[in-house]
Amino acid sequence: MTQPAQRDLNGRTIVMSGGSRGIGLAILLAAARRGANSVILAKTDQPDPRLPGTVHTAVAEIEQAGGKAVAVVGDVRVEQDVDRAVATAVETFGGVDIVVNNASALNMSGTADVTPKRYDLMQSINSRGTYLLTRAALDHLKASDDAQVLTLSPPINLDPKWLGEFPPYMLSKYGMSLLTLGWAHEFAGDGIRANCLWPRTTIATAAVVNLLGGDDAGKRARTPEIMADAAVAVLTDPARPTGQTFLDDEVLAAHGVTDLAPYGDSEHNDIDFFIEGTDPADLPAH
Repeated sequence: MTQPAQRDLNGRTIVMSGGSRGIGLAILLAAARRGANSVILAKTDQPDPRLPGTVHTAVAEIEQAGGKAVAVVGDVRVEQDVDRAVATAVETFGGVDIVVNNASALNMSGTADVTPKRYDLMQSINSRGTYLLTRAALDHLKASDDAQVLTLSPPINLDPKWLGEFPPYMLSKYGMSLLTLGWAHEFAGDGIRANCLWPRTTIATAAVVNLLGGDDAGKRARTPEIMADAAVAVLTDPARPTGQTFLDDEVLAAHGVTDLAPYGDSEHNDIDFFIEGTDPADLPAH
C-alpha cells in the first residue's frame, strides 16, 4: 500500500538483525521502494526446508525493489558478527542512520518447561541482541542527521494475565521495549530517536504458521506488509516521534490509512500477545 507523502528514506542506511523473511524483509522492501540502503545480519546462509528464503535471496528481492542491500552472514548473539555488520554498513554506504531490531526467538512455554539453555537463547537473541546491535551502531547514529532505532517489541503490559502467561518470553520481549524506551531518553541529546512497533494482530509469518496452529493460524493473521507500511510511516514521520510504543494499525490510521482489507484484515484475525484486552486463552493453542 502506498504511504502518504512524508520524509524520505532516500540514501538512508538501515542495519537490521534478521530480515531474511517475514516482517523484517517486508520492512526492508518497503524501505527500498523509498530509496533506503540495507545491511542484513542473519544466519540463513543456506536454504532451510522449513523456512522460505535466505539472507542472499532477501538481498536479491531488495535490489529488485530498487534498493541497495548487503548480506552479512552472522549471529546477533555474537559481538564480532554484530560489529562486522555495522562496519559493513559504514564501508559500503558511509554510515548508519537506522537500526531495526527485528531478530527474535519465540517460546510460549511456562517457566518449568523452558530449559536454562532455551532461556539463555531467548534472552540472548531478543534483549541482548537488541542491546548489542544498537550499542555497536551508536557512534554512527550520533553522526547521522536523522538517527533512529526501531525495535519490534510490545507495549509494557503489566496485566497479571500477561506477566504469568509465559514469563521467560515476556521478559525477553519487554527487555527489548525497555531498552528502546530508555535509549529515547539516554540519547535524546545526541539526536537519536527510538521507538517500538508491535502488531495488533498476529502476522502471517513462518513462526505463526509453525508455532501457532499451522495454515489455519496463518489465515487468521494479517500480512507482514501492514508492519512494513507502519514501520516506514514511523521512520518517515515529519513529527519525529521518540520514546513511543506503536501499534501497526494505529500508526496507519494516524497517517490516513483506514482500509486494512489489503492486509488480510477481517473479524477473524487473532489479536497478538501483550495487547490490552486480549485473553491468552483466546489465542491459538500452544
